[in-house]
Amino acid sequence: MPQKILEVSNLTVEVGGKIVVKNANIEIERGEISVLLGPNGSGKTTMLKAIMGLSDYKIVEGKILLDSVDITSLPPWERARMGLALSYQNPPPLPIKMGMLLERISKIYGKEVNITNAVNQTVITHLLERDAFSGFSGGEIKRSELTTILLSKPKVALLDEPDSGVDVESVRKIAKLIDQLAEEGTGILLVTHVGLLARYLRRLGKGYVMMRGIVSPGGDARKILKIVLNEGYENLYRR
Repeated sequence: MPQKILEVSNLTVEVGGKIVVKNANIEIERGEISVLLGPNGSGKTTMLKAIMGLSDYKIVEGKILLDSVDITSLPPWERARMGLALSYQNPPPLPIKMGMLLERISKIYGKEVNITNAVNQTVITHLLERDAFSGFSGGEIKRSELTTILLSKPKVALLDEPDSGVDVESVRKIAKLIDQLAEEGTGILLVTHVGLLARYLRRLGKGYVMMRGIVSPGGDARKILKIVLNEGYENLYRR
């Protein structure tokens, strides 16, 4: 029986004095991939950053429950300690070698993970002696971020457009890694604009569509994706 691991209830988020997310409701199940679709500028990234607790994203109303614990008022580092992880759409370059960053993440989270196996799976061995995310290609950035997620073994992973700026072969590899995360019990909220990645995922669950800050009620992700690809977002939102 599905087990709810993350619940977002009536969430309203303000950024710079403007309401960007309006009364949103999303549920994530353990070991399942939920998809949040929507056009650019609809509020998808804001939703993820508010769930993570980043300071510029003010929660005006609503609650966020992680494993039945209210985390709405907690700072992001406490949410991370409790098992919430966020991958950024465009992570900034960091003045630390990628290999050292991965070692620190493994130690911080105290997970018994073989780093060598992880980097072999994500095909980033050649990046370990380079500054993290500096000069990486689109596919290398996405695979490196997913490596950090794999090593932290979160309860919930918030993935912001891991299919953006990468070729089809990289999309297939990224899909395999995301499926692996879900198979190991992580609940996943995947944000995507075009939905290409979702075609390759095996553990899809619910799908949501976000437009103008409003999230539609959840439905079968594959059915919603098919409608979006065939008819576009506006027609789906009128249903």
